[in-house]
Amino acid sequence: MTVDNPYRDLPSVDQLAAELEGRLPWPLVVDAVRAALQQSRRDIEEGKQVDARRTAENLVKTLERSDGTRVINATGVLLHTNLGRAVWSAPAIKQAGEVAANYTNVEIDIDTGRRARRGSYVSTLLEVLTGAEDALIVNNNAAALVLALAATSAGKAVPVARGELIEIGGSYRLPDVMEASGSRLIEIGTTNRTRAGDYGTALQLHSCGAILKVHPSNYRVEGFTEEASIDDLAALAHSRDIPLIYDIGSGLLDADTPWLDIATPAWLRAEPAARQSLAAGADLVTFSGDKLLGGPQAGIIVGTAATVSLLRKHPLARALRVDGVTYAALAATLGAFAGRGISQIPFWRQALMSSDELAGRASAMADRLGGHVEDGQSTIGAGSVPGMTIPSPVVVLPEEDHLYELLLKPDVPILTRRESGSLVIDLRTVDPVSDQLIVATVDQCR
Repeated sequence: MTVDNPYRDLPSVDQLAAELEGRLPWPLVVDAVRAALQQSRRDIEEGKQVDARRTAENLVKTLERSDGTRVINATGVLLHTNLGRAVWSAPAIKQAGEVAANYTNVEIDIDTGRRARRGSYVSTLLEVLTGAEDALIVNNNAAALVLALAATSAGKAVPVARGELIEIGGSYRLPDVMEASGSRLIEIGTTNRTRAGDYGTALQLHSCGAILKVHPSNYRVEGFTEEASIDDLAALAHSRDIPLIYDIGSGLLDADTPWLDIATPAWLRAEPAARQSLAAGADLVTFSGDKLLGGPQAGIIVGTAATVSLLRKHPLARALRVDGVTYAALAATLGAFAGRGISQIPFWRQALMSSDELAGRASAMADRLGGHVEDGQSTIGAGSVPGMTIPSPVVVLPEEDHLYELLLKPDVPILTRRESGSLVIDLRTVDPVSDQLIVATVDQCR
């Protein structure tokens, strides 16, 4: 008696892979097909309906979409960490592309032919923009802080206010970062109040390598609060011949915002800035390149020549340094600040967009989609400028039939936000050229 083989109708690996060839590198297609066939065999054993081709296609599509898929950000979060934070300016993209495609003078003086210091042009720009004596670039702000602590305080104590022991996304905890640097955390003060005298006591009781101040950039402590000023902390640190390190996080170069033709926006006025922090006596100021700066991922260190030189000579400096492409993008970004070309930077263009312009776009989209316009609020994001928002008219649609999830399925996914049972589209973070694509995609997904 012949027994039917339940697996007979399954395609072979080669047959199914050939049908999907060209969509991914061949080894990935083969792996996806093998996984699909294994799943199909398990489904047959459990008596389920089987479609090996569709399973393989879905696995391939999932892989394709994990490879840097363009997403339309309609959330109103300008620096969306899960979407890559700052979008680069056109000059930054052009300059980075030219560097990537050619040999360049990353570490050579083309006037003398001799080896030169990496990133000298970017350092010069930062010196002009912040008043620093020197600057150093590493991979991100966490790396900047690790290097600063390792170079100044390995094996030594570092006092930090309890209210500044931050945790941000991705399991970044300041105490863990300090431990990795080889320094020893000394908690001082209370969650809401820390005075200069608390730092002074720590300096008397411990052998300290530096004083560390951290701006809590993703939360605010309000009410009955007190913190020591940069001037007081600098005086304390310098009385012990140790540096004051200030992690301002978000990357505001200058509180006076000289690159703007308008007064400093209200949402920025409480944010610490590099120039003013250095002028008040900080020896090192660290911040991110892809937040308020609007450039590539980088950790930027500005400060006194002696202290930055100490960091530059540390073995970790080479391990944490960035490549020529990052320097090129950063140079173009900083050049926009120095040359008053701030409108070239997408973050600043979005942040400064008028409510009237947004209202016109939102009204046109709401009419097309049968929604309505409400007063909303855009946020800066990426742990920057906590608690501050920018007024923005938004498009509001009924969140029916899982529309939020359906808008993530097309080749160009659209990420929106949900509020009180409605779907909200905030156009502040959407390039106007994408408005029509949003309308068409919503119509197709309904």
